[in-house]
Amino acid sequence: MEDAGSSLPEEDDSFSEEAWDAAAALAPDALDLVTEVADMMSVFAAEQLVRLDSLRREMLADAVQPGEPVTQVKERSIRLELAAALRITEHAAGDLISIADALVHRYPMVLASLGRAGMTLRHAEVLVELLDPVEPELRDGLVDAAVRLAESRPVGSFRRELRRRVDLTRAQTLAERHAEALLHRRVVVTPADDGMAWLNVLMPAVEAHAIHHRITGMGTALSAAEGEERTLDQIRADVVCDLLVDGVVPSQPTAVRGIRATVAVTVPVLALLSGDIADGVPVVEGVGPIPIERARELCGGAAGWMRVLTHPETGVVLSVGRRRYRPPPELRRLQRWLAGRCLAPGCGVPASRCEIDHQLAWEHGGVTAAWNLAPLCTGHHHVKHHGNWLVRQIESGVIEWTSPMGRVYLVEPERRLPVFRPDTAAAPF
Repeated sequence: MEDAGSSLPEEDDSFSEEAWDAAAALAPDALDLVTEVADMMSVFAAEQLVRLDSLRREMLADAVQPGEPVTQVKERSIRLELAAALRITEHAAGDLISIADALVHRYPMVLASLGRAGMTLRHAEVLVELLDPVEPELRDGLVDAAVRLAESRPVGSFRRELRRRVDLTRAQTLAERHAEALLHRRVVVTPADDGMAWLNVLMPAVEAHAIHHRITGMGTALSAAEGEERTLDQIRADVVCDLLVDGVVPSQPTAVRGIRATVAVTVPVLALLSGDIADGVPVVEGVGPIPIERARELCGGAAGWMRVLTHPETGVVLSVGRRRYRPPPELRRLQRWLAGRCLAPGCGVPASRCEIDHQLAWEHGGVTAAWNLAPLCTGHHHVKHHGNWLVRQIESGVIEWTSPMGRVYLVEPERRLPVFRPDTAAAPF
């Protein structure tokens, strides 16, 4: 009998070498195989949540008689059964029940996106976490945009952008909510192991970030001393103890004692003048929207605040060409303010802790200008230069990263640099 495979030619002459190359290019590579599994996990997660919600409703129907209220004991019983079946903790089972209830009954668009692998389960969890506390009449207007963001951004940048949109949407009631929250400020000591304890201070976020910025600056200066072996975290903790216990610390170097907090507050100039948030919402870097009265206070001339008006101003240093490698302080601060974070895909390191990178390297003819600079954390700075990635700035601060496997990722700054063009139609003076 003739071998069934013997009728096949050893080479198919009908395919050219170019055709074989094209077919090979369409075949999934190793990263495609990984992302395929990730997509399947999203689809299965959506199906699990649907079945879990159905299970909960069925178990409640069996456990509760008509007109009888659902008690905590019955909910606990359901969590226990689910935890035992899935071999997880009751806390984890409760989280699953909560996210299932949210997606099935409040966010069906999110469930549909998860079911087609448009977003990951973690995206869905973050969305519920940020949108659930929002007033229902405001929340409904955020869902569409939240889904689009979740389908296009890494989890970290998605969380930051959605939180920013939530804060701006709720800005109308911010002053009242902030005044109420201020009533709950306090200091709590929580015991820890081995003779340690946590000192927790609930305070306004602006002051908290200013304090952290100052102790970080002092810690960085102290860490540069010869023979210093403490980590930055350890030094920061020691600085806090020194300042709160002793007040003034003469033993610290003069340069360290003189360090003060610097926080950027961005205020739309019309809002500053009118006092109406309809003209724009004041924002503090790392904090988010603040009441207009607080913004006026911060813009009143207090030292240590970098005031950035969103109305175009003159005199900003945007480029020093190739006259110097290191950007001047104003340009470094501008770059960090524009970016907000390290401009590597998915990175959440604040720009204040990043290095300012020349996108086109200085040794290759790059200039020290806003359109050739971007903040990168130390790790991603090394990856950019030594990891075979191609990185370039394409427009208004958007950074294009091309991976060694040929995939392209765009990273947008939190703010765009305005582009000014002369009005050629205007009559000369």
